[in-house]
Amino acid sequence: MTRTAEISEARTFLQQNPDIKSIDLLIADLNGIFRGKRIYPNALEHVYEEGILLAKSLFASDITGATSAYSKIGLLTGDMDSACVPVAGTLHRVPWKSRPAAQLQMIMQEPRGVSFAGDPQTIVDNVVARFKEMDLTPVVAIEIEFYLIDRERSRAGEPRRATSPVTGLRQRATQIYSITDLDDYSDLIDDIMDATRMQQIPADVAVAEYAPGQYEINLIHQADAQLACRHGIWLKRLIKGVAEKHGYSATFMPKAFRGLAGSGTHIHVSLIDAGGNNLFAPERIDNQHLRHAIAGLLVTMPEAMMIFAPGANSYRRFAKGMFAPMTPNWGFNNRTVAVRVPSGGPGATRIEHRVSGADTNPYLLAACVLAGMHYGMANKLQPPPMTTGDADQLTGTPGLPDSWPKALEIFDRAKILPTYLGRVFFDLYSAIKRQELELFSVETTPLEYDWYLRNS
Repeated sequence: MTRTAEISEARTFLQQNPDIKSIDLLIADLNGIFRGKRIYPNALEHVYEEGILLAKSLFASDITGATSAYSKIGLLTGDMDSACVPVAGTLHRVPWKSRPAAQLQMIMQEPRGVSFAGDPQTIVDNVVARFKEMDLTPVVAIEIEFYLIDRERSRAGEPRRATSPVTGLRQRATQIYSITDLDDYSDLIDDIMDATRMQQIPADVAVAEYAPGQYEINLIHQADAQLACRHGIWLKRLIKGVAEKHGYSATFMPKAFRGLAGSGTHIHVSLIDAGGNNLFAPERIDNQHLRHAIAGLLVTMPEAMMIFAPGANSYRRFAKGMFAPMTPNWGFNNRTVAVRVPSGGPGATRIEHRVSGADTNPYLLAACVLAGMHYGMANKLQPPPMTTGDADQLTGTPGLPDSWPKALEIFDRAKILPTYLGRVFFDLYSAIKRQELELFSVETTPLEYDWYLRNS
């Protein structure tokens, strides 16, 4: 659960870090974009004592940064300010900046002293509270894939895969789990791992992924869903910052390159009881708690698709043979399914949810996955038969919404997830996505000019 910070934290940090020149106060909006203010060391104690004021409409900001005209918390209410206060344990140095800097995560309160229902951190806390009522604790880990790209785009405005600092060439072929690729970028990856240690982000594995220039950093599981989400969203900022320091850019765009694998976010979840035992361990895939949780995930998956795939580009990631499932199914040790039970010892039995793109907000992803699991367990739902083999080749099972408009339509009709994530959030998120969809739909793309300008 989110804890607000004591002023002693600020004083200790300033004593131990007298060289700090600035501190970024961060709060993640519903798209997972950090917004906030930059302060200087002499103002830090005041922030801990009084907080800061930010417009509540930051939670109605679309992907462009504009406030949704459909939202009820923008101009319609005078664009009111709300208090934001520091989250305990989130004040850390930012090692990739050219001058000594730090960052501090905030949480919005409305009214003061009560966490705002539209803040993603609050949404996660509210879902976790449902498990507390069962004397259960979710254990969560997040994996995020990304591409390293050149800072400069091609003449056509398209991204270009990064040039190897060793060979001077752009990698063209997929080398899954390639150690050579990791060696080529070892200075950058080592800096990423060093930065994670400085910010107390428990990263333990770096992997060359399923496409040239694509990588993944794995995070260690936490018996604190809020903390696991924070690690995930901080890691994205960290990777981008360290990449820029090395002369590259990092992108979490779900489908940056045509014909290559998209970038996803996988979340691993298990549940421990009051005695610290993994509730899913006994009997493994025949464990009824596990099966109930999987069933709930499959039932709620269509409602959550707008969160798993939040933008127009998100749906380009779903293609056969690319390990991006588009059907609500499950299986054991099978990477082609939506909900996977990985192999390993019984004590490590867990659920891996594989639908989301790298553009998802880790907080909202975790909230939806945990809500689905809870719903299945509370109602003792049973999943369909387990999928074996290549799930992409199966037919006859209804798929997930395969476009942005369809996903938004189903999201707006949702019945289950609003009872977990709250009506405030659902109204805000729908307003944001409706505006984004309208803005995107009226744009004319370069491909349209290529096809129709002379040929029509």
